[in-house]
Amino acid sequence: MRLSTRGRFAITAMIDLALRESGQPVPLQDIALRHRISLSYLEQVFAKLRQHGLVESTRGPGGGYSLGFRGDSITVADIIGAIEEKEESSRETSQSAQDMTRDLWAALQSTVVAHMRTITLRSLAEEQRAKGFAVKERKVAKKGVLQKLKPLAPVRTTAPNSVFALGQALSFNGGR
Repeated sequence: MRLSTRGRFAITAMIDLALRESGQPVPLQDIALRHRISLSYLEQVFAKLRQHGLVESTRGPGGGYSLGFRGDSITVADIIGAIEEKEESSRETSQSAQDMTRDLWAALQSTVVAHMRTITLRSLAEEQRAKGFAVKERKVAKKGVLQKLKPLAPVRTTAPNSVFALGQALSFNGGR
């Protein structure tokens, strides 16, 4: 398991979702704007997160992503495991410098993974709230819906409303 920028972005986006857990699904575009992450990059990340059941998607207007069915128990190890591809280890028959340190790196990796399993997404979100982070509610745009128009004052005109009234008006003015 590798720790990369992709993993860091995934954790950041998941904390964002956890902070907005009680509201509507969060559009990826909003996350991309808040954290200055490419939208297409986030789409790739969230495709993997969705495949592993860490997030659920909602389509259509008002759609977006929310935490998956395991929202309370998602750990940093789950997120990194879903995002990072498994490394294929190539074993060589000759004794090399990599072979000499393989056990050391394997032990370090298992220690890091064990620690990441103790850090839950919920604890990371609570940590942000304790630091004073406040979720700003998203304004829902009402696209295609007209606002209720204020009634206009009735228009009073002195012009004739028919051809007959026009003829009468002209006959009173001298028949011109």
